[in-house]
Amino acid sequence: MTRTVWDSSVGKKTVMAVSGLIMLLYLVVHMLGNLKIFFGSYEFNHYAHWLRTLGEPFLHYEWALWIIRVVLVVAVVAHATAAYQLSRRDIRARPSGYVHKKRRASYATRTMRWGGIILGLFIVWHILDLTTGTVHPDGFQAGHPYQNVIDTFSTWYGDTIYIVAMLALGLHIRHGFWSAAQTLGAGSRSRDRALKTVANGLALVLTAGFLAVPIGVMTGLVS
Repeated sequence: MTRTVWDSSVGKKTVMAVSGLIMLLYLVVHMLGNLKIFFGSYEFNHYAHWLRTLGEPFLHYEWALWIIRVVLVVAVVAHATAAYQLSRRDIRARPSGYVHKKRRASYATRTMRWGGIILGLFIVWHILDLTTGTVHPDGFQAGHPYQNVIDTFSTWYGDTIYIVAMLALGLHIRHGFWSAAQTLGAGSRSRDRALKTVANGLALVLTAGFLAVPIGVMTGLVS
């Protein structure tokens, strides 16, 4: 039964919708946590420490954080796999040798594909930069996320990578939220305008919220 659902286009779209909403919920919480950097190093570092002690004493140190990470990895992999397979299925379904080319994919569809690739690459860079410190520009300091964030956004390439990724994220959310609503049956002629308004609002708020951090560092508001 599970295999049958996964093999269908509807099943893959449903997986994309549910996994996308899981990631969207995480992004809202993550953005709010990021904005604590404007309250100073103590608040931001304390928040980062709290994430690692979440659920204690019932859960051990960092267990809750690892549970969140595992759920996110599963959501990202499921989302990307379904998107790739749907894209390949769409390409195979196109008629070949036809005199008139099939109408080109819509701007939104092309944006989703390229945006997904950009975001996938960004996630890898972001983890290597601020989680493991592998590519961190100025001596990664474990337990000092405030200083690590400042280090990253004190470089032109750190700012450029992050800003491009967040703009791609905004476009991805704008189209993805509305598409997820249609897939899950929440859309209708009477609700489409409201859903598009919510999608635009979420994209704008999340993009602005995430961009506020590098801009705050670049302008000296966070230092």
